[in-house]
Amino acid sequence: MRHRVKGKKLGRVTEHRNAMFRTMVTSFFDHEHLVTTVPRAKAVRPVAEQMITLGKRETLHARRQAARFIRKKSVLRKLFDEIAPRFADRPGGYTRIIRLGWRKGDAAEMALFELLGSEHQPAEADRKKSKKPAARRAESKA
Repeated sequence: MRHRVKGKKLGRVTEHRNAMFRTMVTSFFDHEHLVTTVPRAKAVRPVAEQMITLGKRETLHARRQAARFIRKKSVLRKLFDEIAPRFADRPGGYTRIIRLGWRKGDAAEMALFELLGSEHQPAEADRKKSKKPAARRAESKA
């Protein structure tokens, strides 16, 4: 039984898992979205939401607590100056996980992990890439 056991191990030792979360959260706040596997997105969601809650406090102590986790100063500044004020009136639930399908190589279920209010628009190059396989299939049928 898993009574009072919090979080998933994700097949990693503690130090590796913490480093992975630290990197993912930093990248997430830098780009405001992240494409990853569903279990990783579910595991990193509480950490990211806790960082936003710290950002909403706007105290020196909260900034130092967040700086222990987010090591990039530019991302820390963005969290406290841009991201946290957006959610000032919201009591929680700052992120969303959208399932994208399965990865081709190992069939891992992929997800888009994003902040509410900053919906990810794929770049024009990404749209062109997604159309190429359909065009190739049409040529091969003809």
